[in-house]
Amino acid sequence: MTGVFREFVRRAGHTRLMSRLGPLWAPVDRLIGRLTRGRVVALGIVPSVLLTTTGRTTGRPRRSALLYVADGDAFVVIGSNWCRTVHPAWVRNLLADPRATVTTGGESLPVRAHLVTGPDRTRLWDLATRVWPAYDTYARRAGDRDIRVFRLERLPDHLPSA
Repeated sequence: MTGVFREFVRRAGHTRLMSRLGPLWAPVDRLIGRLTRGRVVALGIVPSVLLTTTGRTTGRPRRSALLYVADGDAFVVIGSNWCRTVHPAWVRNLLADPRATVTTGGESLPVRAHLVTGPDRTRLWDLATRVWPAYDTYARRAGDRDIRVFRLERLPDHLPSA
């Protein structure tokens, strides 16, 4: 994607229209991500992964296409839910079972999710808003809901070689 298109999408992310259209696009994004094994997610506009969690009530795999930012070898994901007043299902799934899989660039990596709080949350939130500034807008519109921040740490057998 061109830089102009990326910038347009980043600005559009602050609009209420994007908050309404984003959830409608999500199933298509998940399908494209699955078909490309995580090589294409979010049309390549922002760094994105497919996160596979275990459904807390069904026990079945549940996939979500999510923007991420890197923090060392870990993936940081934000439970914004397009600024809705409820947490996304994947957040509730990770709280019930922190084991998950991240698929990106054709590779699936097992991870363990850690809910981030305190100063680390502030640091990672700032890191994420550099990539997707609309997170600040989502936080204002989410009402009293504290948007959750997770650090997805690769399991030791799947760390990149030095």
